[in-house]
Order: sequence, then structure tokens, then C-alpha cells
Amino acid sequence: MFHVLTTTYTQPIDVVDQTRPAHVAWLKEEVAAGRILLAGRLETATGAVLVTGDLSEEEVEDVIARDPYTVAGLIRCERTSFNGSVRAPGL
Repeated sequence: MFHVLTTTYTQPIDVVDQTRPAHVAWLKEEVAAGRILLAGRLETATGAVLVTGDLSEEEVEDVIARDPYTVAGLIRCERTSFNGSVRAPGL
């Protein structure tokens, strides 16, 4: 199962940006491990979208829980899951 994680910042952007270096380092680790395929801040800078690899619900909940933004209480996260039956080669 693939998942689209839509996050909303619950603190002002200047507060969020204090944790950004740790968040970006975490993202790079998750991408290298194949758990996150794509991530980026919304154009409005009010949150972000992350697309996971093929993960179970439990695995994706663990990913969310380890995000430094989650740990610091800076985001609210909504998960949309889909089966990814049509995909690019290698996914």
C-alpha cells in the first residue's frame, strides 16, 4: 500500500524552520531506505506532501512518528492510502 501524507504546520513557519535541518536529514534517510519516494513543502508554506513507498499501515505510522516535526509537535498529518496498482518501473 502506498500513502500520501499531507501535513499542516501547527506553529508559525519561523518556529517550524528551527527544526527543518533535522527534518531534512530525516527525510534523506527515509528516501535512501525507500520508505519515502517524494516530499516537498506546499507552495503556500503551510505544510507539505510526502509520498511513501509500498508500506504497511504500521510502517507508515512509524515513519510519521519518527519525523522530527511530529516529535516537536509542529505538524498535523493526514494519511490517504492507495493500492498503487499502476506504477512506474522500479516502484
